[in-house]
Amino acid sequence: MDVSFLGGPRPQRGVGVVAPFDFALDRELWRWVPDEISLHLTRTPYVPVEVSLDLARLVSEHETLHDAVRTLNAVAPEVVAYACTSGSFVGGVVGERAMCEAMTRAGAVPAVTTSGALLEALTDLDARRVALVTPYTVSVTRALEEYVAEAGVTVSGCAFMGLTRHIWKVPYREVVAMAHKAVRGHADALFISCTNLPTYDVIPQLEAELRIPVLSANQVTMWAALRRLGTRAVGPYQALVDPAARCGPVFPQAQQPEEEQQEGRS
Repeated sequence: MDVSFLGGPRPQRGVGVVAPFDFALDRELWRWVPDEISLHLTRTPYVPVEVSLDLARLVSEHETLHDAVRTLNAVAPEVVAYACTSGSFVGGVVGERAMCEAMTRAGAVPAVTTSGALLEALTDLDARRVALVTPYTVSVTRALEEYVAEAGVTVSGCAFMGLTRHIWKVPYREVVAMAHKAVRGHADALFISCTNLPTYDVIPQLEAELRIPVLSANQVTMWAALRRLGTRAVGPYQALVDPAARCGPVFPQAQQPEEEQQEGRS
């Protein structure tokens, strides 16, 4: 059979992603990615530790990052993203920069982390006061507040869930409720932390209700990584990635969440 007329496949550019061993939202990451980009994911080794500062330190050790990035080199990504918020803020601003340097040494490509991408996004939006939502315990949440403050950004409000496992099972309605609880007084933006917390479909709704840009961990990670490739993330009605939404909140017409399966958490 003559298949010469088919052409293709379309050339792809790669983003390598280093995720914690318990990361469950691969599908959500892909929703921010344009068709010409492929994600190549690898995970850190399993450790029998629940979500905590101890776990954050374990999944961000430089040797672990080096080994993870080396596994990605075979598919030649053009940028590497570390997709974990707590793992990238636990060492403070200096620690986050050192993580990027370690990944770049291992892969010879630009590297970003979720927490570094957060600061980059806040700068891009000229946001100096941020409200925070986290699924974490109080100690992990305080470490995020300290990281943001160290970067010169004021935390205007905060709400946390106190979870140590199964964060990906949190329903959208709980994320929305916590967001409204966190935004007290004046905030230039809201950040929803943790790459294991589902957020894609609630961002437009929250921006319309709160009248401020809403950032999430997976969103800023993909935005920053794709920015290194000179391309934009896909996120209709999301102020960070949709230029039209920067003009003010837009009410999407009959936008329904893609996944309704989050029916509580265990």
